[in-house]
Amino acid sequence: MFQPEVITFGESMALMIPENPKGIEYAQHFQGMFGGAEGNLAIGISRLGHRAGWFSRLGKDPFGRMILKRIRGEGVDVSRVELTPEAPTGLMLREDVSGKPSVYYYRKGSAASTLGPEHLDEEYIKQAKYLHVTGITAALSSSCREAVKEAIRIARRHEVKVCFDPNLRLKLWSLDEAREVLLELAKDADYFLPGLDELKLLYETESFDEIVAHLSKLRAVSIVKGGNNETLIVEQGQVSSVPYFKAERVVDTVGAGDGFCAGFIVGLLKNYSLTEAVRLGNLIGCMIVQVEGDWEGAPTWEQVEAFLNNEKHVER
Repeated sequence: MFQPEVITFGESMALMIPENPKGIEYAQHFQGMFGGAEGNLAIGISRLGHRAGWFSRLGKDPFGRMILKRIRGEGVDVSRVELTPEAPTGLMLREDVSGKPSVYYYRKGSAASTLGPEHLDEEYIKQAKYLHVTGITAALSSSCREAVKEAIRIARRHEVKVCFDPNLRLKLWSLDEAREVLLELAKDADYFLPGLDELKLLYETESFDEIVAHLSKLRAVSIVKGGNNETLIVEQGQVSSVPYFKAERVVDTVGAGDGFCAGFIVGLLKNYSLTEAVRLGNLIGCMIVQVEGDWEGAPTWEQVEAFLNNEKHVER
């Protein structure tokens, strides 16, 4: 039986991107893709050679079936995904006009937003080593929020480590509402994975020392993304840093944070030190930004090893 080492859940949406640089308004042709933080992470972990499980509710429609097949095809366990006729699969459109990226969501009332505690399988969650949750799921609806809280309670009850990425999305809720929920969820995490800009908003300060003081009150080890060309580790009030890898070219930054989290968790699964786990996360993020798409650039473990060993690519 397939037993995921890492379990995550949340909304994956169909993604439409115009094929010309004029933007959505003037596009006649679109690329059909999909994306979503938790699904991106599950694919990233699977490609790195570890077992991941992802679940959600998808509409019983072409978009839902496409997403289910594609994530399953990446080796992710989707046995707890439900296709429901009660609500549609969420949709997002993305454009980049004159270097200004924009995302438009059509997810209100989506199938994923109807997820609640009753859709959790305790037996499924308890056999994992890590549960990964994000603030995006908590923002979708009150029932989703309760599902996140209950999933964390289940994980804690069975000594499953909890990784929490706040993934602050101000198109989904107000900063005040987000602050109250996200900081409460951070208290129950074993690993807190925020961005530095997110922390400035959540803690209402530009002072890094004040941010560290807040993080030091948490039980979690905090891994802070988005520093000055480095990722920061805050553990028991002590701060250390791990430098970024330099990308040869930046094509698409979407999904880099999810890739970082996937790499970091795989590092933990491999019993790496915190520093080495963060270094692996940095590398995965670096590799992902060099490929277009939310998850398509997630590397395999063989590609990671080739990069680290400086192996030359043989074209033909």
